[in-house]
Amino acid sequence: MSRRSNRHQRQPPWPEKKAAIDFEQSLADLQALVERLENGELSLEDSLTAFEQGIGLTRDCQSALTQAEQKVQVLLERDGELRAEPFDAEQPE
Repeated sequence: MSRRSNRHQRQPPWPEKKAAIDFEQSLADLQALVERLENGELSLEDSLTAFEQGIGLTRDCQSALTQAEQKVQVLLERDGELRAEPFDAEQPE
């Protein structure tokens, strides 16, 4: 049996989700839910349902942000060591 090198088949260190989370849409949905809750016109049951949906959207957004951060850190990897560097929008490319 021949052994193939796993070097070229290396998996990324972050988990891939089957369906990509649309961060912007999830955030917009979360903001709409917050507005509905703050409006105060929802029944208790509808408020609890909206709150539950908001928790799910918050977790989805946090997961997307964490994955993006991990990808950025991997891209900054140098000499086999992970080097986290702060983002500076003013810095020239």
